[in-house]
Amino acid sequence: MKTLSEDRRALHRIPETGCRLPETAAYLRGALAEMPCTLLAPWEDAVCAYFDLGKDETVAVRSDMDALPVTERTGLPFASAHPGRMHACGHDGHMAMVLGLARRLAAGEVRPQRNVLLIFEPAEETTGGAAPICATGLLERYHVTRVFGMHLWPELPAGVIASRAGAMMSRSCELTVEITGRSVHLARFAEGCDALDAAARLLTRLYALAEGKPCLLRFGKMESGSARNAVSDHTHLEGSLRCLDDGLYAALWEQAQAIGRSVGEETGCTVTMTCSSGYPPVTNDAALLAEVRERFPIAEAETTCITEDFSEYQRHAPGVFFFLGTGGIELHAPTFTFPEEILDKGEALLCGLV
Repeated sequence: MKTLSEDRRALHRIPETGCRLPETAAYLRGALAEMPCTLLAPWEDAVCAYFDLGKDETVAVRSDMDALPVTERTGLPFASAHPGRMHACGHDGHMAMVLGLARRLAAGEVRPQRNVLLIFEPAEETTGGAAPICATGLLERYHVTRVFGMHLWPELPAGVIASRAGAMMSRSCELTVEITGRSVHLARFAEGCDALDAAARLLTRLYALAEGKPCLLRFGKMESGSARNAVSDHTHLEGSLRCLDDGLYAALWEQAQAIGRSVGEETGCTVTMTCSSGYPPVTNDAALLAEVRERFPIAEAETTCITEDFSEYQRHAPGVFFFLGTGGIELHAPTFTFPEEILDKGEALLCGLV
């Protein structure tokens, strides 16, 4: 039986991004083909394995598959063989743990109370693979009544597993603002419509709107104007709105649009704001987590404005998401790695959960 480290290192060498992951999918299918399970391909290069034990219900366990467009600088002997791509978010570790669970199921070392559906999901880092997978009716077709997922987490000590009831990870949406004004020479600025001034007013008011609320509303990119001695006729802003509560998110988005209209009226500029749908908040089922905590030592996780599309599965079945501490380097960094011995603890929990 392959070890978790062997799987992790093999997968770490072949990082792929987006929804087309042919090498990663081939590795997973090759490993699972030797096991007593049905292989499924519900969407793009997603790989699913169904262990039919003749039960009425099924428990699902999900791992993400994709990597990031990052140039690796770890110096590891098993570093990425694909220039400009790297498993900098731990998805290689996630896949290794779920493959480890599959191998123990196949060997009869784990005796589940339900059928088991393993989901390896592409595109978590980009467009989100969970929603199209769920849209196929996969969870309903296989009678999934509970779903679990796990993510490596540098903010926790190595090997500590944590979760929390209710909202744990934010809903996300990407904000884009286009402000169109009228350019004139600065000496005649009053005759123009200053898109840069409008942007400054908008930013100030939006930041004040979010102050003191359990949310994140910030902009990281602004481009404006064409010359130092001319009124700007266009400003482009890109930012993010993240909330743990859908009701607060809806209220903030409505108020943000009202502020945009107000700034437009004051400055004479046209202010257009758009917002992508993003991922829903990861909201853990309290009763299911309580059941888990009766058997396993699960620490209390802090809420975070980081997002995860595991939330899509939670719209179809009660689910719990866990953080597995690495005690180390930040996610998405070109130097990201983790102590491989923590994978044993993650695999043990997954085996217990099924």
